[in-house]
Amino acid sequence: MKLKDLAAELGLSQTTVSRALNGYPEVNEATRERVTEAALRLGYRANASARRLATGRAGAIGVALPIQRNMAFGPHMSEFLSGLAERLAQQEIDLLVAPLDNEDEVPVFRRLAESHRVDAVIISAPIINDRRIKELTDLGLPFVLHGRVDSPLPHAWLDIDNEGAFRRATAHLIDLGHRHIAMINGPEEQTFAIHRDQGFRSAMLARGLTPDPQLIGGGRFTDENGLRLAQAFLEMTPRPTAFLAGSMMTALGVFRALRLAGLDLGKDVSMIAHDDVFPYLNADNMVPSMSTTRSSIRAAGARIAELALQILAGKPPSSIHELWPVELVLRESSGPAPADPRAKA
Repeated sequence: MKLKDLAAELGLSQTTVSRALNGYPEVNEATRERVTEAALRLGYRANASARRLATGRAGAIGVALPIQRNMAFGPHMSEFLSGLAERLAQQEIDLLVAPLDNEDEVPVFRRLAESHRVDAVIISAPIINDRRIKELTDLGLPFVLHGRVDSPLPHAWLDIDNEGAFRRATAHLIDLGHRHIAMINGPEEQTFAIHRDQGFRSAMLARGLTPDPQLIGGGRFTDENGLRLAQAFLEMTPRPTAFLAGSMMTALGVFRALRLAGLDLGKDVSMIAHDDVFPYLNADNMVPSMSTTRSSIRAAGARIAELALQILAGKPPSSIHELWPVELVLRESSGPAPADPRAKA
């Protein structure tokens, strides 16, 4: 099928169809979705080589991928990359994964910019005063940030409402009678963890409660880290009656700690975890089922790919700011605080 055939099938001009397929911002979302669906259904495939020759673009979006074991590659990155790839594949845009053997991504981006192998890059896990924003701006390499930072430089970003999510989750636990609430957060220097901490503290303070700094920890989202921190918290007096876990991976570690301590999740101790919607770790199928703050990291990856395409089509990065609400899903793991917090301690 040729472009003119697809346009005739849809009753649209070839220009409109081409712009819809290439992410131009002047094409409304409904038309873009209609054109994309028809292209997939009818088997239309653009000539990628011809398009690259015509536009002078590389036809690829870049990401830096950690390759050292002590760095942050795991199921979250896997799902995020899957979302990116899924959307880019619809446009026959390649996802170029550049290996990163230390924590400094800037040399990788400089190499990609100088080689002209990518048209844009995606960056994640921002920290306060993240220098990648200035470096990419100076390089003139388009980018989309997964997360948020306060920067005077105009840039595109997509984030979830981490502060609101943890404020709601904390408030719910307080409404259930919990006063000693432990939080296992992410790396303290990353802005999403800062926002979650702000939400937790604001909910506690709004109810006249003072967060206990001894019940707050963080680090990489692994079950081992969750186990270690949860065991330390459970040894305190009074022990926490509820946990906020920053990830389902962390929640697995907390669950192990509770079982080793002879405590029943949802009865003796409650927990709400953040769920990035992993296909292999379903909160509904856990026993007991896990209460979560829920937002799909795969969906975020797909949307960020779309935003990158819009930037390449001419949309100003400064106009792309998306803050996604986070759903609070209540299940069996969160229940009323026990009458005696020391019971079975």
